Amino acid sequence: MADCRITHIRKPDRFNSHEHITHVGNIAAGWIWPREDVIASINSGTNTFYVLDSRTGNRSEVGVIRPNDGRPPFLRTYADGYWNDNLLSLPEC
Repeated sequence: MADCRITHIRKPDRFNSHEHITHVGNIAAGWIWPREDVIASINSGTNTFYVLDSRTGNRSEVGVIRPNDGRPPFLRTYADGYWNDNLLSLPEC
């Protein structure tokens, strides 16, 4: 299992809070994956994904959220006992 740091995201409209992240990646490591592939990898236990806070260096794990309202699963970070939006603060890839 690989432990993968996410450093960049891609959304259709960066400033629309209703748009999901479509891709995540690590430009320095040379990879960009579609959201669905990351979700499948997390679900199967093939890889783990995380984000580092640029100010503190704290690690946030990336997990899969499965809404009850019919929306598709999406990615979100989890740190210090809370789900948060650290992915949205990352630059575009």
